[in-house]
Formats: sequence, structure tokens, C-alpha cells
Amino acid sequence: MQEQAKQQVTDFLQQLKIEKRASVYTVKSYQRDLQQLTAFCLKYNIESWMDVQADNILKHISARHRSGLGSASLQRELSAIRSFYYYLMKTDQALNNPAQHVKAPKQPRKLPKTMDVDQVTGLLDAGANSVLETRDVAMFELFYSSGLRLSELSALNLADIDIGAQQLKVLNGKGGKSRQLPVGSKAITALNTWLLVRPSKSADETAVFTSQHGTRLGNRSIQVRLKQWCFKKGVAEPVHPHMLRHSFATHLLESSKD
Repeated sequence: MQEQAKQQVTDFLQQLKIEKRASVYTVKSYQRDLQQLTAFCLKYNIESWMDVQADNILKHISARHRSGLGSASLQRELSAIRSFYYYLMKTDQALNNPAQHVKAPKQPRKLPKTMDVDQVTGLLDAGANSVLETRDVAMFELFYSSGLRLSELSALNLADIDIGAQQLKVLNGKGGKSRQLPVGSKAITALNTWLLVRPSKSADETAVFTSQHGTRLGNRSIQVRLKQWCFKKGVAEPVHPHMLRHSFATHLLESSKD
């Protein structure tokens, strides 16, 4: 690139350091990112920053992605390029920002860990030795049987469950949508056992899963109970509610292939 283009980068970094009072780390990070863009422009004989177009930025970011750079790093590079061009526009050295509408590739979502059938069976068939453990087994069976989210389980009311039809209704689930879910026979048995011993603080308490004082069990309490249950049953790997939920979905998909 032309010497003027290189000087513009230097001036921008100085402005970051002196006027914006950016940290040394930020300045070095921006410098490194703009050096990558400069190398790209040299490779394709782009002489000035005014000549850079949106498709050039996209091509540059795509090449960086193919080289193994992750989504977060690409987002940072784009941020540096945008900031540089905002500076050029503010100082009348550029007419537009070619990076303004360019987006970095999304980071692929990591699939949650699941438990195999034997692990789940060992966890849920361990047996309950108290009223609270009877409640806990019913909760964990519902997680696995119906694929409930944690918030849906804690919000479940007695009126939402139809024992005879072996199904339950989730009100105001994700996106505010309601849906009907099946309940497996083992979960029905566990629920019936729990409902026989379920304490009630007041006649209008509608929650399915309550504390020993009859109040609704919250998300955090359910998480803690699952952790304690796994510790007691000798499960070394941490188990979270979503693991039971996604184990349900995985095993359902596998069984449908048989």
C-alpha cells in the first residue's frame, strides 16, 4: 500500500492511545488486526483505504476464518476495522465504512453432554430413602421422561399434569408457547409416590414440587438437589438438569432409528 495509507494507520493508533486513552493491550490488538488487513490489501494490490470495498472486507474475514481464527477473534478484527474507518470518515479521509455491514461467521454451538441409558438408569433407579428423595426422584424422572427445561419443571402446577392420560401441559414455555408433553410410565409411578407424601403449607399451594415447608421449589434448589443426589449415588461427573433433558432427546432419537 501507499505510504500515506500506512501513516493513516499510525495516526489512528496514536489517536486511540492519546485521545481515547485506550489501554496498551487494546492499541496493540488493533495494530495487529490492521496489519492483517494491510497484508491483505498488499496481496491484492489495493493502494489506499478509499479503494477498499465491502466485498474485500468479506473476502479478508473469510480467509482469516479458513485459517482457523474463531468467531470471537473475527468479531474483534471487524471491530478494529470499523473503528479505523470511523476515524477516517471523521477526519475526511474516507467516504464510507466498508466493514459496517460485514458479519463474522457465527461460533458453532457446542452440543450439551448427555448421559447414556445405563448411566441414567443407574441414577434414577437408585431408590429413595426419605420424603425429599421421593420428590427428587420424581423431578429427575420428569426431566428425563418429558424433556422439561429447568424453569418449566419448577413452574409446573398440579393442574398441569394429567396422570390418567400420562401427559402434562407446559404453559408459557420458550417463546411464550404452550405445549403438551408425554410422561413415561416410570415418571408417572414416581409422581404418584411423591404426591402421596407431598407436604402442603396451604390449601392454595399449586406447585407440584415443594419444599418440606410446602413452598414452591426454585431453580437453584433443584440444581442443588441434583448435585447432592449424584454425589450420594457416587456419580463422579457433574450432572446438570439440562444433561437429563438432552439425554432424553438423544435416546428418543436413537430409539426411533431402531
